[in-house]
Amino acid sequence: MSDTIFALASARGRAGVAVLRLSGPLAGTALERLTGAKGTARMARLALLRDPDGGDVVDRALCLWFPGPASFTGEDVAEFHLHGGRAVINRVSDLLLAQGLRPAGPGEFTRRAFEAGKLDLSQAEAVADLVDAETEAQRRQALRQLDGAMGRLYEDWRDRLKVLLARLEALIDFPDEGLDDAIENRVLHEVEVLRAEIARHLADGRRGERLREGFEIAITGAPNVGKSSLLNRLSASEAAIVSEIPGTTRDVIEVGLDLGGYRVVLIDTAGLRETDDPIEREGVRRARARAEAADLRLHVVNPGDGLPRLEGGTATLLVLNKCDLGPGPADAIAVSARTGQGIDTLMDRIAALVAARLAPAEMPAITRARHRLAVKEAVGALDRALDSLPLPAELRAEDLRLALRALGRVVGAVDVEDLLDVIFFEFCIGK
Repeated sequence: MSDTIFALASARGRAGVAVLRLSGPLAGTALERLTGAKGTARMARLALLRDPDGGDVVDRALCLWFPGPASFTGEDVAEFHLHGGRAVINRVSDLLLAQGLRPAGPGEFTRRAFEAGKLDLSQAEAVADLVDAETEAQRRQALRQLDGAMGRLYEDWRDRLKVLLARLEALIDFPDEGLDDAIENRVLHEVEVLRAEIARHLADGRRGERLREGFEIAITGAPNVGKSSLLNRLSASEAAIVSEIPGTTRDVIEVGLDLGGYRVVLIDTAGLRETDDPIEREGVRRARARAEAADLRLHVVNPGDGLPRLEGGTATLLVLNKCDLGPGPADAIAVSARTGQGIDTLMDRIAALVAARLAPAEMPAITRARHRLAVKEAVGALDRALDSLPLPAELRAEDLRLALRALGRVVGAVDVEDLLDVIFFEFCIGK
């Protein structure tokens, strides 16, 4: 029998509401001792919370009772919706500690839900993503994953792999039963079809990770063209120091913003030039590296500059800053970071590019590096199983098992104990 945990699930303001959640075998007992009754399951009731020993009233609270297994964690769960004062929360917490309950660790409620089979591992991770969501697109993606879209996709692939593996195992285990040798060819054909589906899922341009972590836009250009001013204007903040002295920006500066419902990370970089200053030279090196790794580059030029020679394959928008001082390259987007001229046009172009890159797709997106690594392993195992060289059926079957195991790690359908501490440690307390 597991122990009983409690945590502050949410709190709002000085005069707001604090939700204290309990889960475990003592949840109902604690609820009954503090309020005099458990109450009707899944029905809110107003009750006085009293010290079981002294009898003094601690708070007037809204109480809910969710007997297991019909609860989020699969265990008995109780909730107290308290007045949000710190004194009330501390006193109720002390009373729960006195009854043998303990504070929950990060993600422990969701971990218990996973271990009870209420969620698969990808859904459990979606809970954390939903709590952390800052934009509308992040919220939609997390909800879709929490609804089980990714889990259903992976389980479908796993079910198909199981059938194919069973057919191959039959050829191995019963060689004298007169089974048709063409069975292996049919199995390999279906493996090829499945491999193509999984590979398409993998080749998504990291859309899901970009939605979750942010679409990176690097602002590049020569020193003193107004990169920092443009960053400040686009982010409506004073995030970067602006100076007429070339080389002011030595390190990478990042600012996050919500652009059309998508999280965007603007990156101000050091001016690109040759220099003998070792600190500035390191800044230039970092600038080039971030520009190459970014999803989009805004390359800033000034009036009178010609078309720049851009290195790398990063998608690029050419931006003419200080357009009020004169013309520049014909295909540049003309703006003035000082006056704001043309900034709306630039923002619209960026928003359109971001929306096109991160537009929802029919297939659920990979949202974490852990998922991508597992899917890559699955594709690699299927590639080996499809090797055109004459291989024993036993080796092909082992590769199908490895692919099955890799996909299972995403949804927790294999032994993942070594992953759980890492995954749930990222959660906030009370989830």
